[in-house]
Amino acid sequence: MVNHLNGDNVRVAIIGGGAAGMSAGSRIKRLRPNWDVKVFERAPYVSHAPCGVPFYVSRMVERIEDLCAYDISHFKSERGIDVRTRTKIVEVGDGYLIGETDGKKMRFEWDKLLFATGARAGRLNVNCEELDGVLCVHYIENGERLKKLAEKSSSIVIIGSGYIGIELAEALTRIGKKVTVIEKESHPLPDFDEEISSIVMRRLCEKVNARFSESVVAIEGKDRVERIVTDRNEYKCDLVIMAVGSEPNVELAKQIGVEIGESGAIKTNSRMETSIENVYAAGDCAETTNIVTGKRDWIPLAVPANKMGYVAGVNISGYDMEFPGALKSQLTSFYDLEIGKTGLSEREAKREGYDVISATITTKTSARYLPNGTITLKAVADKEGKLLGVQAVGRKVAMRIYSAVSLLYKKSTVLDMFFADLPYYPPENRVWDPLVVCARQIFRKLNMP
Repeated sequence: MVNHLNGDNVRVAIIGGGAAGMSAGSRIKRLRPNWDVKVFERAPYVSHAPCGVPFYVSRMVERIEDLCAYDISHFKSERGIDVRTRTKIVEVGDGYLIGETDGKKMRFEWDKLLFATGARAGRLNVNCEELDGVLCVHYIENGERLKKLAEKSSSIVIIGSGYIGIELAEALTRIGKKVTVIEKESHPLPDFDEEISSIVMRRLCEKVNARFSESVVAIEGKDRVERIVTDRNEYKCDLVIMAVGSEPNVELAKQIGVEIGESGAIKTNSRMETSIENVYAAGDCAETTNIVTGKRDWIPLAVPANKMGYVAGVNISGYDMEFPGALKSQLTSFYDLEIGKTGLSEREAKREGYDVISATITTKTSARYLPNGTITLKAVADKEGKLLGVQAVGRKVAMRIYSAVSLLYKKSTVLDMFFADLPYYPPENRVWDPLVVCARQIFRKLNMP
């Protein structure tokens, strides 16, 4: 890293106290302890993890505050960051912000600005804003409300079967609730290929009333939600949870004229700089590079958000660091199934124009003579042998996804995956690891020895 700036008394404003914002603020104060760093967060929490809400609802986590990596006092006293919670930024201009706290507006000056405004819950094209009992979990503060409502509800509908949808389905059935999941696609986890998602579907249908290829057309009730109407059926309920994806928060960035990318997120370069000098963006509101395709992409996940914030903090401080991009690596579970994906699915790869070849295997995860579960794993490559993505479901999925991440990050081939020196340990792994077996299957399709 090269230091480009030595001045003191620089004022840095960060809008958003989530993963990216607090990571950036912490890095700036480490490198520039004398600088004035202010973080503005509309919620009462910072460094929050809304992806932990299902575990709070299921009672695995006792307090909502435990979903925050650190409390506010840590950032204020230990790191010297001026954190302003419950403060909504209502206006952004050249060198200034207008924030509103408890109805009172205040003006703040800045020399450098970071947008870490995150993403908001996706919306359905139905009118339900005035109905009580309809909410999303995209914001950590909704976690407490959801838990209280769920405990009083008997019939709950979850709209969407992505990661949050299936995690909430497990959380709610674990506390004895009757749950219906409605998904407009033909299978859960729509980013996955059907060889993997069909296994999740079977397990999901054992636990909930899962309805696929149905689109919600109305959410109805008198003051409080009473039923969901789809293009096929009608379902009575007293709580509806929206889990239909997310979209980047870019409205404040648009106020100051920052360029928005094709994905709808803020356009940035590898240093997290926007189109305006001294204005940066990081996390779920910002675009980055998809490492597999090399194209600009929107990847709203916690791990890249933290690292994007770190890189933004380094560069705001006057040093040089580049963020190489991300792979959309994800892990989740549903009861006894681990589920994971990194890189591209076969459908995604075809959509990107790749000439695709793939292999799917099901095998034990331990040596033949030891009892253990199975894993179904799918690898996707192009006709030149370049590895494009890996998906898996079953037992011991995480360790295979971690290995695949490293291979994809280094732009490896199927041959590299075959020769990866994955260690043998009878209770956990076979001599021929599932990744290696899958690579061998692709060899055969490529007419390799």
